[in-house]
Amino acid sequence: MQKPKRILILGPESTGKSTLAEDLANHFSEPWVPEYAREYLEKINRPYNYEDLLEIGKGQVALENRLAEKAQNFLFCDTDLRVIHIWSEHRFGKTDAWVLDEIARRKYDLILLTDTDLPWTPDPLREYPELEMRQYFFQKYLQLAQESGFPFLIVSGDQQIRLQTALDALNQLVD
Repeated sequence: MQKPKRILILGPESTGKSTLAEDLANHFSEPWVPEYAREYLEKINRPYNYEDLLEIGKGQVALENRLAEKAQNFLFCDTDLRVIHIWSEHRFGKTDAWVLDEIARRKYDLILLTDTDLPWTPDPLREYPELEMRQYFFQKYLQLAQESGFPFLIVSGDQQIRLQTALDALNQLVD
């Protein structure tokens, strides 16, 4: 296994990815990689286009690589290029080859897939508050987790239950 162990937190919008990443990082005193798209989209101050998704993907990878250098045992990644892939396909019907190549190249030790059982939290950068759409995207992420070849676990419940579920999985990972 690589060091640090990279833990990918994946899931639809407003399913607690950032909260779980931050909670795990605080518990282990390790870094977490925030979602670069948020920073990028706030800077451009306009609707994103297809080309923006490649820039967001490159920014996400660069941020993850930079923070991996600071991690000792774990790096908690609040999203990865799978999100770029899903959004690109959904919005534009295609994904840049660089994104697909990087998805195939990058390795994670565990994927924590966040369920849609948390209430929607409004945010100007979020697009699909409907539970039906959140479940649609959850199925897309589940399929990618299954195809990844990496161990994965669906985390559900409130913030404390999700954290405990993740901690239990991480304890098994290091045993």
